[in-house]
Amino acid sequence: MLNLGGPTSELAVRSFLENLFGDKDIINLGGGGFQSRLAKVIAKFRYKGVAEKYREISGCPNGCQGSKYCPNRQDKVVSDCCSPINSLTELQRRTLEKRLKEAWPGHFVKVYTAMRYWVPFDYDVFEEAISDQIDHLVLLPLYPQFSFTTTGSSFRNWEAIRNGRPADAPKPTWQEYLVGQYHLNPHYLTAVNKRIDERLREDFTDEERSKVHLVFTAHGTPLSEVNKGDPYTGQIEETVEAIMKMRGHHETHWLGYQSRVGPSKWTQPNTEELVLRLIDYGVKHMVLIPVAFVTDHIETEHELNIELREVIEEENKHVEKMVVSRGLNDHPDFLAALEDEISKKIGHITEMPVSAEKQSQPVSEPEH
Repeated sequence: MLNLGGPTSELAVRSFLENLFGDKDIINLGGGGFQSRLAKVIAKFRYKGVAEKYREISGCPNGCQGSKYCPNRQDKVVSDCCSPINSLTELQRRTLEKRLKEAWPGHFVKVYTAMRYWVPFDYDVFEEAISDQIDHLVLLPLYPQFSFTTTGSSFRNWEAIRNGRPADAPKPTWQEYLVGQYHLNPHYLTAVNKRIDERLREDFTDEERSKVHLVFTAHGTPLSEVNKGDPYTGQIEETVEAIMKMRGHHETHWLGYQSRVGPSKWTQPNTEELVLRLIDYGVKHMVLIPVAFVTDHIETEHELNIELREVIEEENKHVEKMVVSRGLNDHPDFLAALEDEISKKIGHITEMPVSAEKQSQPVSEPEH
């Protein structure tokens, strides 16, 4: 499972930001040594402020629930500045692995989490897969919609790891499969729909539900990427349309884009500006739906649930009830979507006999 990752401590925030801003695939600042140096400068001046945001939403308040690669878990410390993406992705990994073992009894099955910008790093997971003597490996991005900046970047970095290993290092012998996108997978769409229904049922009265506007929100993209042919924005729109079709187009809905960075033009409308405009229109009941984020992290729990509310207050505007739909996280239908996408790639090999050596291998570290 491929994802961006999230910091596990205040110092990790600085390294995370350096890695993030240093990747020209996701933020193009020219690449090379110049971007690397600039990334270090940006991280130096921004990391303390970003760390405070992570403190407000720290994901492991009672101890590490992240992967075996997490420094907090290794050092047995409790961090007050850990992204929720760490524990939630580990929960996704363990739950998906359990589902696959049940679906394919007798086969050696293992699910890894490979992050781009913090632990568990993709290069460590690459080596772990080699040591496990994997025969078939599926690269499964936790990005339902394809973008060159996310899925494409993860695929390219995985190939760079393969090509950059020492000549005398053990060679991977697996057959590799890529999942490009699954933004219209019925299980994924159902999971998003059920998350919406949870909010409508739990947070609004019968009378209020008739007034609720659904505001879908996704990470924005520089227009330069859209103009180059990046399919992400079009797939976001397809996802929203498919969800509303499943809902019978019953509610009024909108789509905005968040998390823009830098002076360049990004996809519009901006989610913050959209919400403020809706309040001006007289809309007082909203559900914000993070349609492209499958795991709760800083963009959902802080940017939407904290910062946006502060902006509304600062603008002296009033909304009676605005709630944020939970991330898909370990929702059974979302896990079914991931299992479905994996099966599409390697379902044909599950009837193959498994060697006694493979059957005897341990399939994962102990549950914790």
